[in-house]
Amino acid sequence: MTVRDILKMGDARLLRVAQPVTGFDTDALHLLVTDLLDTMHAANGAGLAAPQIGVDLQVVIFGSNARNPRYPDRPLVPPTVLVNPVIMPLGETMEDDWEGCLSVPGMRGIVPRWARIHYTGFDQYGDPIDRVADGFHARVVQHECDHLWGKLYPMRMADMAQFGFTEVLFPDLADADDD
Repeated sequence: MTVRDILKMGDARLLRVAQPVTGFDTDALHLLVTDLLDTMHAANGAGLAAPQIGVDLQVVIFGSNARNPRYPDRPLVPPTVLVNPVIMPLGETMEDDWEGCLSVPGMRGIVPRWARIHYTGFDQYGDPIDRVADGFHARVVQHECDHLWGKLYPMRMADMAQFGFTEVLFPDLADADDD
């Protein structure tokens, strides 16, 4: 088990555009996925992107088969390894909701996201992924993929008055959000 350090907002590496993966089912890619999973689980994350651990590749992981203490009221999202993703909005409806991020520890903000999306990509073996998602699932995918384009959720916020410390906004979640 390798738990990697998670880069924090302010680190210039989080602002880079990640490179596409060109080789699937390699030892290096499998090790990266294992490190991402170990790091995400250790931090109680809903997802994690390779750039958040300093790896400049288009790889994200998200989802879980169990409730997440950082998002206890959210529906489960299927555990997924997504490589070289492409996201297309389905419709024009946007939804505002609270988000947090392991790279912006202890804070939450209201972020507009597409309500329904179609996403494609590959798993670590090179097998295609083709899904439609809405609600929290769509939000998590968009949030994690933003890391691949050098975006952090505060950059997507429309109103900075809706940004603050988790311990103030959601006192019941403060312990779970200690990243």
